[in-house]
Parts: sequence; structure tokens; C-alpha cells
Amino acid sequence: MKNLSIIIVSILLLNSCVQKSYEQIVEITVDVSGLGQIKSVGIRGEEKPLSWDNDYLMKEIVKDSLYSTSISGNTGYLQTEIKFVVNGEFELKDKPNRKIVFNPSRKTIYKAKFNQL
Repeated sequence: MKNLSIIIVSILLLNSCVQKSYEQIVEITVDVSGLGQIKSVGIRGEEKPLSWDNDYLMKEIVKDSLYSTSISGNTGYLQTEIKFVVNGEFELKDKPNRKIVFNPSRKTIYKAKFNQL
């Protein structure tokens, strides 16, 4: 009986520690003007659908200047970290990642200039 009580208490404690997740939409725009001929612009980051291994490609809005994308997914986090990648090269080398703090309204708009915090 004592073992059963321990198991029940353990299950209740584990279930109460689960972080609630919610749908988050992040609209990201990056200005890459002045970099020359652009072949690709992407994002790398820590939360799906992003990864640190592969670019999440962005759509060209203004040729060789402005790129944008919208990412959505379920998360329990309040922020995420990213870096932009142009022509296969990471921005902000030897500097911290960009932090995107999610808007409580569940829609976050993030605008940036490549290689500038």
C-alpha cells in the first residue's frame, strides 16, 4: 500500500510540472542591403521548425535588400534565439544570438538589420 501511495504522489508531481504550450506566430523581416549579390537568406535557431544545422529560407521582398518569413508552432517558451544566414554565412560571429521575446498576444513581429544587434 505504501508503494502505491508513493507511485500516485510521483505521478501527480510529474504531471503538475508540465509547462503549458500555446500557438505562437512570429513574423520576421531582415534588411540585408549593402551586402552585394544575395543568393540566399535564412534563419537558424533552437526551436522547430528552425534548427542550428539548416537554413529556414526567407522570401525576397525587395531584391538584395529585404527578406521576410512567418513561422508558427506550439511552444511553452517565452522566447527563442536565432541568427540570420546570408549566402551560407552566419551573422554576428563570436557574438550572442538574437533573442526574440514572444508577444503575449501570440503574434510577434521582429525586424532586424543583418549583422547588427
